Amino acid sequence: MQEYVLTLSCPDKTGIVAAVTHFIAEHGGNILRSHQHGEAATQTFFMRAAIAANSINLDEENFNKEFQQVAKAFNMDWSIHNSQRKKRVVILASQQTHCLDDLLHRWQSHEIPCDIVAVISNHKNAQSLVNWHKIPYHAIEFTTGDNTIAFAKIDELIQSYQADVIVLARFMRILPAAFCQRYSGKIINIHHSFLPAFIGANPYQQAFDRGVKIIGATCHYVTEALDEGPIIEQGVAHINHSYTPEDIKRIGRDVEKVTLATGLRLHLNHQVIIHHNKTIVLE
Repeated sequence: MQEYVLTLSCPDKTGIVAAVTHFIAEHGGNILRSHQHGEAATQTFFMRAAIAANSINLDEENFNKEFQQVAKAFNMDWSIHNSQRKKRVVILASQQTHCLDDLLHRWQSHEIPCDIVAVISNHKNAQSLVNWHKIPYHAIEFTTGDNTIAFAKIDELIQSYQADVIVLARFMRILPAAFCQRYSGKIINIHHSFLPAFIGANPYQQAFDRGVKIIGATCHYVTEALDEGPIIEQGVAHINHSYTPEDIKRIGRDVEKVTLATGLRLHLNHQVIIHHNKTIVLE
């Protein structure tokens, strides 16, 4: 069923839900699902409402025009989304392809509501896998020094594909600050650790060295600060002293795949609202 998904945040005050639902009802809209949250610490209100598209007498353009009055009255930051308009996703990957392979499988199985329009990598090892899915593959050469040119090529490709979302499927390169700023709120990363613990390149070895009993993975938005962006989803697995570093990596890879796919699905379904350096995830 086609839906219009309304998401909003604004200063918390009495009457927000009443005003929103009255507007929708006034235009014949049937609310299929609604979830809201008021955060006491910042006095901020968040809401997500899924509306049956065939019930409301407004298309997206007119909804945007007509809802402005309600939004202005409550100082809302808001948007309306058509569930049938799929986001265009570009995936960035490196040598480890388990997350890439998993996302491609879920996409092929229609588990992820998006169009994967390209895969970009700093290696050529996944080309046959991506070509099998009939998706364009671009291998960009990186060096050990300055990679300004390489990132400029990636940026150019992302713009040419008109990407709405960029997914780092274990893309083991640090993005330039300007790149992060340009695509703020649009870059999703999977970090192979239960952030904020064990940041950096080898967290599983760090976890082994500390003798932890739980390992995890963190799906988060990318910011200029390495591994410190707003967290969307986290997954965990229990381990014990008998597990080797190789066991931990194997189990961790499974957690990474599920956590990234879940985080991406939440983003594509417009369930995530960024609030300062955290997220509010609504049903």
